Amino acid sequence: MTQYRQHSYQPPAGATEIILVRHGESRPASADDPFPLVAGHGDPELHLNGEVQATLVGERLRHETISAIYATTLRRTTQTAQPLAQHLGLSINIESELREVCLGEWEGGLLRMKAAAQDPVFLQLQSEQRWDVIPGAESWDTLNQRVMAGLTRIHSAHRDEKVVAVVHGGVIGHILAHASGARPFAFNGADNGSISRIVMLDDVIKVRAFNDNAHVLSTLHAGSGQLT
Repeated sequence: MTQYRQHSYQPPAGATEIILVRHGESRPASADDPFPLVAGHGDPELHLNGEVQATLVGERLRHETISAIYATTLRRTTQTAQPLAQHLGLSINIESELREVCLGEWEGGLLRMKAAAQDPVFLQLQSEQRWDVIPGAESWDTLNQRVMAGLTRIHSAHRDEKVVAVVHGGVIGHILAHASGARPFAFNGADNGSISRIVMLDDVIKVRAFNDNAHVLSTLHAGSGQLT
């Protein structure tokens, strides 16, 4: 009698496995010490707790077969990627299109302050699930165009390989919502240092995991899932 067992998922030929890592916790925001800006985006360095999270990410992923490591133009991602890069002997490639959502007039750490104050515009942003409620912030279409362009470049360069992309909470949320057809903010709030996984084949993205935080659980605290 022929028997048909269940099997574990295997990526199809030509696909790219992309491990999306959210950067470690960045330094606190304050009105008298705003984050410096890089091309209009807030660019805080890692908090000491974020440095611990970066080390834990490196330990968690060092035994996987990883062909390349990507980060963005913002230093909290390159700082998070560094321990893993050292373990694997890989350089860190920069993919600028995967930088965080542009928050317009709320850059420099202001989003955190507005969120803490439950500002009416912040509440509207959450209700309508669109960033461009904030003056000057990116629309869904603009964000989607650049993020998908960045992912496509990585996929084209690494077919049949596994790579790591250390990115941002808003970007992870956007990718997973786009891939699954969920509401725009359905996957917002990934923890710092957490791991999400996708498989990309041409223009099809499959979500394999979201917010795996077991390796950084001891470092998390209230508010750890906030963006930026």
